[in-house]
This record gives sequence, structure tokens and C-alpha cells, in this order.
Amino acid sequence: MELPWLGQHCSERTCKQLDFLPLKCNACGEVFCKDHIRYDDHKCSSAYKKNVQVPVCPLCNTPIPVQKGEIPDIVVGAHIDKDCKYNPAQHKQKIFTNKCLKPGCKRKEMMKVVCEQCGGSFCIKHRHPLDHDCKGSSQPISKA
Repeated sequence: MELPWLGQHCSERTCKQLDFLPLKCNACGEVFCKDHIRYDDHKCSSAYKKNVQVPVCPLCNTPIPVQKGEIPDIVVGAHIDKDCKYNPAQHKQKIFTNKCLKPGCKRKEMMKVVCEQCGGSFCIKHRHPLDHDCKGSSQPISKA
């Protein structure tokens, strides 16, 4: 070996591979190769300190605290049944909110279509100044 001081051996007792880019476990602090760095791969005794996941309610998006030994699915289900603040009526937003200002027209558009001359909001059918009897400016309506 040319450079015997480089790298470290994997701490997994069945591996002991010399790794030139060793990885340090953030829970137990030992050095492992890429094949044994995961908590489950080296049976980390300190994984409980770091491997903590908090479930989130799928309806109201709030984190649900789970005590040690509890099943997360049951705790989230109990939250949905009792404490969940989800209101379906509150989340259903209207998409077509821009009402056409042309008298007699009841159409609504998803996006605002504004007339350049009068500044009014109209539907696609009445967006041109000639289509909604525009009284915005005295400039010619078309350049033709």
C-alpha cells in the first residue's frame, strides 16, 4: 500500500472494509462505509435519538405528537376524529371570480381580462372595446 494512513476501516464487525471516504454516523459517532451508514444497516443503538419522525395530519397539515410505543396511524386517526380543524368549505375556493361588466352578461373568467381603454374587467367574448361599447377614451378604437 502506498498511502496506508489514508481512510478508515468500517466499524461494522462483519465488514471492516478500508474506506477512503468514510462516513460518520450522526447518532453513535462511529465510522462506516457507504453500505453500512444507515441506522438499520449497522443496527445503531443510538438511532432512537435521531431517527424521529412526526406524522402530519393529511387534512389540516398540523404535526401530530406521537408518544413512544404508540402507533402513528392510530394517533393521527384519533386526531382526525376529535381535534382536527379541517373545514372543507373553507378550502374550496372559487376559481371563476372575475365577472364581466357588460350589461346583461353573466359570464365569469378565471383571469382578469382588462380593457386598455376603460380599465373594466370583461369576459373573453366582450374583451375588445367594440364588443362592450367602450366609453374609455376618445382615441380611435382601432388603428386601421
